[in-house]
Amino acid sequence: SSMGGGPDIHEHVFRTARTEPGGARVTAIDLPTRIARARGAVSRYRVHALVTGTFLLVLCVELLLKRALHAPDSVMRYLRWIPFAHGWIYVVYLVTVVDLWSKMRWSFGRLVTMVLAGVVPVMSFVVEKKVHAEATALLDGAERAAAGGDSDASPGVTQAP
Repeated sequence: SSMGGGPDIHEHVFRTARTEPGGARVTAIDLPTRIARARGAVSRYRVHALVTGTFLLVLCVELLLKRALHAPDSVMRYLRWIPFAHGWIYVVYLVTVVDLWSKMRWSFGRLVTMVLAGVVPVMSFVVEKKVHAEATALLDGAERAAAGGDSDASPGVTQAP
């Protein structure tokens, strides 16, 4: 099951025009530009999800050394920067999450899942893999539709002849 989207996702995510109350037609950014921006958001998210996940694991090691193994201050003084680094890295990760989420117009549940992935050890790696695969499939489908491909096909799904 997909974490978001459907057969007409390119129409939902990449709508190129809308009608304002009163009937005025507003044209948004063209489809290739929106796809390119979304692909950039996917790349930024992917990098920050991996960095955040890695630093979360480093933070877990630091906490294990400090709390469970009672490492001496002579060791811990070299590790005091880790919680601060993870905190700031997580803030940057949140920016990339909101950027991708808003560009893809995913559900609020998807946003919550992506936000939590940055604070649950190993979850960021699992969620990143799924988000990357689904976003890429959706963007590929939107690109095919924009190029005049089969607009009824689900993105990332090949239909039998």
